[in-house]
Amino acid sequence: METSIFQYGFIIKGLLGAVFASITAGLAGTYVVSKRMVFLSGGITHASFGGIGIGYFMGINPVVGAAVFGILSALGVEYLSVRQRIREDSAIGILWAFGMAIGIIFIYLTPGYTPNLMSYLFGSILTVSNADIIALGTMSVILILYFGIFYRTILYISFDEIFARTYSSYVDVIKYITTSLIALTIVLNIRMAGVVLVISLLTIPPNIAMLFTRVYFNIVVWSILAGFIGTATGYVISYYAGIPVGATIIFTLVIIWVLVKTTTLLIMKLSKRKTLTT
Repeated sequence: METSIFQYGFIIKGLLGAVFASITAGLAGTYVVSKRMVFLSGGITHASFGGIGIGYFMGINPVVGAAVFGILSALGVEYLSVRQRIREDSAIGILWAFGMAIGIIFIYLTPGYTPNLMSYLFGSILTVSNADIIALGTMSVILILYFGIFYRTILYISFDEIFARTYSSYVDVIKYITTSLIALTIVLNIRMAGVVLVISLLTIPPNIAMLFTRVYFNIVVWSILAGFIGTATGYVISYYAGIPVGATIIFTLVIIWVLVKTTTLLIMKLSKRKTLTT
């Protein structure tokens, strides 16, 4: 008699983590893609590896170290690009390399057994703990409240920052807060997809959503839905195939994007043909 995968507690935890990961990545990812901050998010992701290394060295939770390092890196990019007149892409590249270097050095200096970093580099949803679930759930609530309260300002900043400054005098403050929340979202989702792949979790679902709609709120909703379908499907496939979860989730999301994109193009071509024939 074949047993159901849902009888295992870690499977339920993983799916619950997929729900919260989809919500956080959908909200933060829509802002990242709309504001064209993908490179910045990649910089934050890799720079946070420095916090993971420091966390191991100091004997604290690596996620806490990554969160602190990620937020400081995000704010550092804003400071270097605005105050020090350094190009943003150069500032991101500097912090990206610095964070990775710091992480490698401190992990090497950590006494005793060198920790297995595979779960942080490539994700391990199977090992998601109760603390991870609580953290992602709390982050989901915070992001929903934050984006709900400051929706219009965030919307204007995403597409036209100059106009946003005529609408609100707190644009810079909101930008710093939003960037910090994105950094936290990235760090908390590292357990799901890993340092190497987590940026894809933020960028692929919004791009899938944009094939259906260009309305910001609808993009968020479709992103969350696409993210959950891709994450849950990849999770189940990896369980039965015995392959890495993080990579399978991203692979599944890319396949969904290709299928939706192809279907959309075919529908457009058929519509044009129908219009020409009539």
